[in-house]
Amino acid sequence: MNTLEVINWILFLAVTVYALGLFVQVVRTRIAYIKMGRKVEIDKAWKERINKVMVNVFGQKKLLKDKKSGTIHVMMFYGFLLVQFGAIDFIWKGLATGSHLPLGFLYPGFTFFQELVTLMILIAVIWAFYRRYIEKLVRLKRGFKAGLVLIFIGTLMLSVLLGNGMEIVWHGEELTWTEPVASGIAAAFAWMSPTAAAVVFFVAWWIHLIALLSFLVYVPQSKHAHLLAAPTNVFLSRNDPPGKLSKIDFNIDEEDEEDVSFGVGKIEDFDQLQMIDFYACVECGRCTNVCPAAGSGKMLSPMDLIVKLRDHLTEKGAVVTGKSPWVPSYAFAGTEGNQLAKMAKEGYSGQDEAAATIEAMESTNLIGDVITEEELWACTTCRNCEDACPVMNEHVDKIIDLRRYLVLTEGKMDPDAQRAMMNIERQGNPWGLSKKERQNWRDADENLYVPTVKELKKEEEDFEYLFWVGAMGSYDNRSQKIVQDFARLMNKAGVKFAILGNKERNSGDTARRLGNEFLFQELAEKNIKDFEKNGVKKIVTTDPHAYNVFKNEYPDFGLEAEVYHHTEFLAKLVEEGRLTPEHEVKERITYHDSCYLGRYNEVYEEPRDVLKAIPGVTVVEMERSRENSMCCGAGGGLMWTEEKTGNRVNVARTEQALETDPNTIASACPFCLTMLSDGTKAKEVEEDVSTMDVAEVLAKSIFGDEKEEKTAS
Repeated sequence: MNTLEVINWILFLAVTVYALGLFVQVVRTRIAYIKMGRKVEIDKAWKERINKVMVNVFGQKKLLKDKKSGTIHVMMFYGFLLVQFGAIDFIWKGLATGSHLPLGFLYPGFTFFQELVTLMILIAVIWAFYRRYIEKLVRLKRGFKAGLVLIFIGTLMLSVLLGNGMEIVWHGEELTWTEPVASGIAAAFAWMSPTAAAVVFFVAWWIHLIALLSFLVYVPQSKHAHLLAAPTNVFLSRNDPPGKLSKIDFNIDEEDEEDVSFGVGKIEDFDQLQMIDFYACVECGRCTNVCPAAGSGKMLSPMDLIVKLRDHLTEKGAVVTGKSPWVPSYAFAGTEGNQLAKMAKEGYSGQDEAAATIEAMESTNLIGDVITEEELWACTTCRNCEDACPVMNEHVDKIIDLRRYLVLTEGKMDPDAQRAMMNIERQGNPWGLSKKERQNWRDADENLYVPTVKELKKEEEDFEYLFWVGAMGSYDNRSQKIVQDFARLMNKAGVKFAILGNKERNSGDTARRLGNEFLFQELAEKNIKDFEKNGVKKIVTTDPHAYNVFKNEYPDFGLEAEVYHHTEFLAKLVEEGRLTPEHEVKERITYHDSCYLGRYNEVYEEPRDVLKAIPGVTVVEMERSRENSMCCGAGGGLMWTEEKTGNRVNVARTEQALETDPNTIASACPFCLTMLSDGTKAKEVEEDVSTMDVAEVLAKSIFGDEKEEKTAS
């Protein structure tokens, strides 16, 4: 080994060890920041967790929802994994000149494959550059930082190709088909002397090494931290039903009453799994792209919310831990994070300006200074952002936790929402209408048999299903027609059911989504006691919000019952032959997927199965349907508030439905039906396009003229 080779080795070891040290430092710092959060128990369902990693990390399932961007990412993801073997071979060649990886007769095939992979990555880089800077995809950020990763990857690929070409010239090797690009470069520079080629080789070699190590250090302190955090996030993601909210323990010691707070008021109040989400975010904008609030001009951007929380955690973490977030520290000494870490580490006295800076950071209001109240109240909790997120980030639970702090700790709430809460507390419904009028909807049809649990007890009769009518079905004139038709269909099928009547309360979903966890738990406990008292084992409801909360969240409070949505139930009755659609319904119908039925509970087929079983019905799909269906705007308790900024979400959704040229827009949720009906009125098409629940369409086919006559009367 000559002197130059020894020097090369020494420099290589020094630079590599230094870069690895910086990488470990950044990763440990981010872990320290995450550990500031509340500890959380993780179940040991390893099989399910490994499966999620295989599907979403290696299978790239969610990324491929956007075919173009997904394809680019697949090319880069697998290309970058595979090309590392070529990088090892290239570095080997610079440390042991004249040799390569000892792969024997496999080496020619290895080099050919590596060149194909390298070219594939370069194509992906050019394509990604085009999508971001030429096509200017709205959801993608632009600027130098956004494109830095493309510069890194492009440099790595080009340097290895140039270096391999120069090595052929340097050692006087023959051109070969197994290295077509490198051989082409060698042919173009055949006029070079071996010494000049060696110099260019080592220039390319060092560019490749420094770019590789710089990228290694850059990744964990940039949005590309998702390369580490995303697989971790997917593996550790909750195995609970989608969108399930955590339970708050209101049992507190008397000694802690003065300091107690509920919800998230400080960044440290989030749990550690929630904090991993912050660093897993890749800022791809897919969440914001599908968000109904963002799309209708509201303040909320799910991506920006996560990024702001991440940046605040990084700065707060620097203060709390004294660890600099950006390395090398000397190169980023002027950044706010590093300055805060330095101040915290050196422990300035209370008289110093630095101490005031630290105190200001520690007293920063998470809600107000970092996240605005307007952002929080704009969320419809539809979870389209979460469905679109390729790294399985959860946005809604964080928004609800922040709402909980506003409502339970600071006593702040939108006046309309506050009024709805008070009405639910007093009368069990958001309008504040009398509890004694809850079962009056039965009186519209004297032939309709809808017994209450109390009435059946008097007659000493049993029931199999409790029909949970809900506030909309009980009080809203339009929704009453849905529950009446559903009751008729159950009568026709011979289903033994009962309602609670005037004893029915609110399910609590609205209260929980608006942040009033205390009211929700009070309602849940009382409802469960009523269910147990009346021997309820099966519940069916026309309200997807009640369906979701009963099925997925009430079990935390002790509910043990089978829960059905009415479209699931009707599909079952039709399949079993207990209901037979006979009369032709000549309608071109587009079906709107309710968020709480679809994305929350994956009920997509049953409503469509019912519609498709009806003679004469033609079902046409909207561009945004099933898991990508757009929210109607009523979720998250926003049914009871007024949209004060931007465009109306329900009108935007109605416009999407009208693009299919339907006669009828069908839904399976009373909230959605109300919003879509208002949408057709806003578009002045209510005379030409009707809005109906799936149960109403089925009833039309089952009862025919008989139903028409009853409706008219």
